[in-house]
Amino acid sequence: MADLLSAQEYAALAARLTLPTEAFIDGAFQPSVSGATFATTNPATNEVLAHIAACNAADVDRAVASARAAYRDGRWRKLPPSQRKSILLKFADLLEANAHELATMESLDSGKPIRECQNTDVPETIHTIRWHAELIDKIYDSTAPVGSGALSLVVREPIGVVGLVLPWNFPLLMLAWKIGPSLAAGCSIVVKPAKETTLTALRVAELAHEAGVPAGVFNVLPGGGQEVGEPLGLHMDVDMVSFTGSTATGRRFLHYAAESNLKRIVLECGGKNPAVVLKDADDLDTVAQHVVNGAFWNMGENCSASSRLIVHADIKDALLERIGVQMREWKMGDPLDPEHRIGAMVSQSHFEKVRSYLVQAQTEQLRVAFGGDTERGIFVEPTVVDGVSSTSRLFQEEIFGPVLAVTTFTDLDEAIALANDSVYGLAASVYTSNLNHAIRLSREIRAGVVTVNCFGEGDITTPFGGYKESGFGGRDKSIWAHDQYTEIKTIWIDTPA
Repeated sequence: MADLLSAQEYAALAARLTLPTEAFIDGAFQPSVSGATFATTNPATNEVLAHIAACNAADVDRAVASARAAYRDGRWRKLPPSQRKSILLKFADLLEANAHELATMESLDSGKPIRECQNTDVPETIHTIRWHAELIDKIYDSTAPVGSGALSLVVREPIGVVGLVLPWNFPLLMLAWKIGPSLAAGCSIVVKPAKETTLTALRVAELAHEAGVPAGVFNVLPGGGQEVGEPLGLHMDVDMVSFTGSTATGRRFLHYAAESNLKRIVLECGGKNPAVVLKDADDLDTVAQHVVNGAFWNMGENCSASSRLIVHADIKDALLERIGVQMREWKMGDPLDPEHRIGAMVSQSHFEKVRSYLVQAQTEQLRVAFGGDTERGIFVEPTVVDGVSSTSRLFQEEIFGPVLAVTTFTDLDEAIALANDSVYGLAASVYTSNLNHAIRLSREIRAGVVTVNCFGEGDITTPFGGYKESGFGGRDKSIWAHDQYTEIKTIWIDTPA
């Protein structure tokens, strides 16, 4: 992967970028049917970057028809697996060749720090595409043990036309998590990026087409949720929707499926994830490093962020002291400067939402141990709020910003109860030197991913998704992601003696 450039080099690259502005349908950029556009801005500066085609239901019909035609004639799904694999590997190579451009575009559009885009998002996007491409010719179908009178084949077939609805916090990586397995399976796709972060999805579609993904197989529709997401969810010719975003919006897609053709729905939604630190945790400096990374990576705009620190009362003060030391490394400022680890909130409205929780902390007379500054544009300084009770909004609600709520416990049962005291169940982390405690908490915390003595989400080989209101219907990443983009068919062949 390419090395980080300097702040001056990223600024120069940003100045000469050619930004995509039209929908990508049937292998080409096209204006919206209505001709309407919307402005996409740089959250860090409020500068208008481009005016993007504002799609609506008419464009959804166009894109779905294009995807259906491609699926029906088999220009992608009927290719030999080795050929689809070869095309997707070439696609990954093109992503790598354009890594600096994609990272810069992502940072400009989202306010994310360039160091995260360049070091994490872009390389993980490329790795995800390669990993799923390599899996294409390594997943075997099977036979059933039915005796000598018949031959029974159990085979996978691509589910059909898939709607992929993306969040704004990881535009490239969440795109990869969905297009990797869906394209590998042979589906045709219609992508709806978040309105706030459209640019990289359009550029990625163009690169996929350049790599050899046939026209109609990979379509991208910019626009709002009501204008594009809803008609996609209600469309009678869409076989499945995979959605990542808020739980409230995820519920809507379940309604859309019920009101239309009972399309398959897979949801990856919100989280309010605990970091549970037991009294016997080793090396509090390392624990503090993981907790800070989990809470503030991507400005806390992360569904798996460790937003609740649940720590034994006897070591809370010692851990908070070390957290304060670690936070000195998290500089806030211009996202295109690689020295900065905290960029801007994605939008003014989201900034106001995050700031409201700091106001709530004042209302509840909670102690702000570190941070709390919101006086620079729509930047929020990494903030640690101490003394948060389990009934507080800061404990229960997903803030989706760089705010860590600290709550104490005195015994293991209380720690488990606090960790599970949430409507969400996406991720959790446990810090302990006692193997029995690690196993017990890992099993009893109701979350789709539990890490021990670290913060993380596993890697591309491990499934990602949640319990309770954090998820529904399937998992992203890993071989299990392929299952949700396929139908299972039984073929029974009579073989009389």
